[in-house]
Amino acid sequence: MKIICIGRNYADHISELNNEKPTEPVIFLKPDTAPILKKFPFVIPAFSKDVHHEVEILVKICKVGKYISPKFAPNYYEEIGLGIDFTARDVQAELKTKGLPWEKAKAFDGSAMIGEFLPKKDFISLENINFELHSNGNVVQQGNTSLMLWKIDELISYVSQYFTLKKGDIIFTGTPKGVAQVKNGDELTGFIEGKQLFKIQVK
Repeated sequence: MKIICIGRNYADHISELNNEKPTEPVIFLKPDTAPILKKFPFVIPAFSKDVHHEVEILVKICKVGKYISPKFAPNYYEEIGLGIDFTARDVQAELKTKGLPWEKAKAFDGSAMIGEFLPKKDFISLENINFELHSNGNVVQQGNTSLMLWKIDELISYVSQYFTLKKGDIIFTGTPKGVAQVKNGDELTGFIEGKQLFKIQVK
């Protein structure tokens, strides 16, 4: 199983970090050591003093595919989920100034919270899904898939031009605005259309 992440897929998040708007999807990977085991907390890594939460809609690939056209992309996933791309923002900022890859900031052990998945048939439209992240009971991030620069089927098609997609692979589709630092003792809960799909403690 591999985790393929999309950066800068919501204009409001691009603006809040003063990033340049990309002309094509930004891709990075997380290794199979990134997912947090079920019922385990997120542990802030010792090498960072500024880890941020980034809540994202997830897509789970259901069969092998390569060079997938957007019109056939719906055949390659059956479930939609929710997760967090934990990002060491201070480490990322240093890497960006040097023009280096982001993996140390985004692909460290335990950097991926993968919540529950829902059948995509449960949704009237995959281009109008509301999702939220709460921190200690307060809404900190709100998003809707209609605001994606590249929609799910476009992402699957684009990614498959570079990587063979396999059953069980997960695509993180990008985060909306509202990213912020997590602190020891925080409780993070994620919702799609009001349904809770994960809850995790920060330590």
